Amino acid sequence: MHIHPELHERHTLSVTVDNEAGILARIAGMFSARGYNIESLTVADVTEDESVSRITIVTSGAPANIEQIIAQLDRLVPVHKVNDLTALGPHVERELALVKVAGAGDHRIEALRLADVYRARVVDATTGSFVFEVTGSSEKLDTFIGLMREVGLVEVARTGVVAIARGREAV
Repeated sequence: MHIHPELHERHTLSVTVDNEAGILARIAGMFSARGYNIESLTVADVTEDESVSRITIVTSGAPANIEQIIAQLDRLVPVHKVNDLTALGPHVERELALVKVAGAGDHRIEALRLADVYRARVVDATTGSFVFEVTGSSEKLDTFIGLMREVGLVEVARTGVVAIARGREAV
């Protein structure tokens, strides 16, 4: 009998919470205690009075594990709503990275050429290095960073994924 490994799916979760001390630690602790990995995590206020925040979490797991994560997040007291943007369908995801590249001559020229192709902006430059700002899907950033490794990648800082559902309605 051949046993198939559980399918692991990448899911983007949008969690709206009361903006109170300790909620992020409680959510991270819930993931950690159950052995779930957080691949990306971003948090920002979403109301004018700063009383509500949106936490965007990217995680992977078997469908049953994702359902369990959502149910456990939903039970936390300051959580208003948990949406699995992946399951809901069309949504927009973006990430920002700052990518420092050092080099001279042909490597410098190639870095600028690739940045143009990937619509990366130069946000800092010295005679020996550039810092590029690039936004897009995580896959686009991964590819750009991989190419920069070949021409003098020095350092990378990434924001993590932010996401929102498409359409006219708030979710």
